Amino acid sequence: MTDTTLAPAPAAASAARPEVREIGIIMNGVSGRMGYRQHLVRSILAIRDQGGIELADGSKVTVKPLLVGRSEAKLAELAAKHGIEDYTTDLDAALADPRWEIYADFLVTKARATALRKAIAAGKTIYTEKPTAESVDEALELAKLAATAGVKTGVVHDKLYLPGLQKLKRLIDSGFFGRILSVRGEFGYWVFEGDWQPAQRPSWNYRVEDGGGIIVDMFPHWNYVLENLFGEVTSVYAQASTHIPTRWDENGEPYTATAEDAAYGIFELAGGAVAQINSSWTVRVNRDELVEFHVDGTHGSAVVGLFGAKIQHRNATPKPVWNPDLADDHDYDADWAEVPTNDVFQNGFRQQWEEFLESYVLGTEYEYDLLAGARGVLLAEVGLQSAREGRKLELPTLSLD
Repeated sequence: MTDTTLAPAPAAASAARPEVREIGIIMNGVSGRMGYRQHLVRSILAIRDQGGIELADGSKVTVKPLLVGRSEAKLAELAAKHGIEDYTTDLDAALADPRWEIYADFLVTKARATALRKAIAAGKTIYTEKPTAESVDEALELAKLAATAGVKTGVVHDKLYLPGLQKLKRLIDSGFFGRILSVRGEFGYWVFEGDWQPAQRPSWNYRVEDGGGIIVDMFPHWNYVLENLFGEVTSVYAQASTHIPTRWDENGEPYTATAEDAAYGIFELAGGAVAQINSSWTVRVNRDELVEFHVDGTHGSAVVGLFGAKIQHRNATPKPVWNPDLADDHDYDADWAEVPTNDVFQNGFRQQWEEFLESYVLGTEYEYDLLAGARGVLLAEVGLQSAREGRKLELPTLSLD
């Protein structure tokens, strides 16, 4: 339904806790690729279709989405396709309606802060994609506004829920690595220029004036991966490059790429470990998965990707000898053992949605909040500054005080 035909509000709920509680969620930006595939279809609709989330006391929480966007025709098409009753082009009306308890934001970064401010002013619980803002000052301001208003917030930390990284977390918690020394990350793939083959990423990704650039896109991810698995990032040195200066847009027209398409970062971590992560849309893949992390520790090492994880303990480490004059026929890959998949891993976006909804209903603290999101924006901002100035920069500590 449109903004003029929203269904009437139901009668007041009973004071007793219902067996199934339905939570209304405003979903702004679901016509975009990430908002549609991961958040609407694979998360919220999947939760709805399974009958909700069962809590420890046996009760259930289910969800009811309200689609919000600029095109009523697109919203109507999505709603009809997925059996959704409510949609609107009027965000202000949606925020003013008490039936919708949570505001979820999947807009482009440039539009996000304005919408989040409105949601905070309306007292809505917030769940948002990242980056949470275009600058760290704005991201920190949003975190402070939410804290002052008593608004619960959550920021997407999807990479932590990848099966490979969950296996890595289990290895870390078990003490497998001993003291972690270093982390080497490789992320990326070849994004076609758009002239002889269509590009598989939107053209705005390569225009800094539209919020594009791989540092803004990926450094917020690397911040929460590093700080939650290995230690807080204390300094960064980044090299940014625009390797392909001309690309072709969705209409086949050439344009100048003003944003970097590759970034090479070195991150010092609290505790002494060093992380090196390459992020690139101009690399042809020669690895098992599109993202891989190689972790070395005193007692063992691991290589993990989206799904897989393999390990090598110090007791099983070979003793290579460098000799450039003789071919080395040792099969080093065979020295690694696969980590078994002992758990059932569901879609990472959905898993985090379920955790956030449960935290919302139970009133528990949620660590991946707007302040955590601001730290991701900080790393991107300082990373860009480091690339401009060609030097290592320390990261300040952010707080709500």
